[in-house]
Amino acid sequence: MEEEPEEGKKKFTGMGNGEKGSRKNNWIEEESEDAELAVDVYQTEGDIIIQTMVAGVKPEDLELSIARDIVTISGKREESRNVDEENYFVKELYWGKFSRTISLPQEIEPEEVDATERHGLVTIKLQKVDKEKKNTIKVRSI
Repeated sequence: MEEEPEEGKKKFTGMGNGEKGSRKNNWIEEESEDAELAVDVYQTEGDIIIQTMVAGVKPEDLELSIARDIVTISGKREESRNVDEENYFVKELYWGKFSRTISLPQEIEPEEVDATERHGLVTIKLQKVDKEKKNTIKVRSI
């Protein structure tokens, strides 16, 4: 049984016998908008950490949209080579737009975010909202 992609996501299917130059070995991109990133999401005592691989994408080509309980990572991977389709034996790499929206298990501080990239691995550190934190404010006369 074949799994259907989520709405607005890409699904790639390989066809054919793999012979060089065979038009039956084309990769077909089904109609949809963006490919979905694979992510790891975990927590430490004070943070939620999101990691994803974006090899071949410059940090300035990534966009992070952060709310209190949702993070969206999006970008575009540009193909920089020109190879005729009939010269491919296998074509599995994804080129084009991608995005991923993650619902967080608890609220975070949108202003307290640190995002880094190293060797294609993006790590996003989101500070959890401390619901136990209290602040005492003195009322002053004006």
